[in-house]
Amino acid sequence: MISVLIPVYNFDVRPLVESLAGQCLALESPWEILCLDDGSTAEFRALNRALQAIPGVRYEELPQNLGRSAIRNRLAEMASFPYLLFMDCDSAVVRPDYMAQYAAHCRPDAVLCGGRVYASDPPENAAFLLHWTVGKSREEWSAARRSVQPWHGFMTNNFLIPQKILLSIRFDERLREYGHEDTLFGLELERRQIPVLHLDNPLEHIGLEPAAVFLQKSEQAVQNLRRLRELGIVVPTRLVSISAAVERAGMRRLVLFLLRRLEARSRRNLLSERPVPAYLDALKLRWMLGK
Repeated sequence: MISVLIPVYNFDVRPLVESLAGQCLALESPWEILCLDDGSTAEFRALNRALQAIPGVRYEELPQNLGRSAIRNRLAEMASFPYLLFMDCDSAVVRPDYMAQYAAHCRPDAVLCGGRVYASDPPENAAFLLHWTVGKSREEWSAARRSVQPWHGFMTNNFLIPQKILLSIRFDERLREYGHEDTLFGLELERRQIPVLHLDNPLEHIGLEPAAVFLQKSEQAVQNLRRLRELGIVVPTRLVSISAAVERAGMRRLVLFLLRRLEARSRRNLLSERPVPAYLDALKLRWMLGK
């Protein structure tokens, strides 16, 4: 009944898949786990090929990188069962009944979101503190909190969707790089009024990235927002709303001047051992407003 779909990129997914397969064996319905490698390095492909020996698991490698949206569409097309459980490869199972929770709540007309958590203790390596701090404060939300705005901030790291709904919408393949392909998908769910039901059934995000890489990806995500705006697609995020208000007030040049003066200080803080997320907000607004 459930196809577990994992796009793989430069990560050892063996522990994740082994945990999932163990839980799937206890289900009373059919299941499969599909892992599709999207152009990882030879090191990770060699590690993950061991998955081919696990019953119920299908591991394949793409000859070239498709990108975050296209690979999810490809996995949906490959799936054998009517419910698709998508997750990021840099995840860890934290509940012994993770698969059972999704199996118990499947609905043919709704999307289920399980949420995301981060490790309780901060990482010992200061390079990863920014990612952990932002994730802990901005992404680790309970089902009750997420349910207040069920379509807002949709994330692809852990959600179950009927195959027919996914294939009728599909991820926008114009967005190949990191950032907001999931937000755009959530907007389409809202436009079609497809229910999004939130569960306290999280996966832990274990793939923390160094602060410099995290900042680079954050900037790429903002550039995707700018590109969507140029295409006439308005994504109602807080950042978009603030930047639009600044421009309507005729204050773009002044705010940009102030943010440029703050930029060096912001980067120093975010690369430090005590990163403050507000400095990241300032950088994002700087990127959104342009050069």
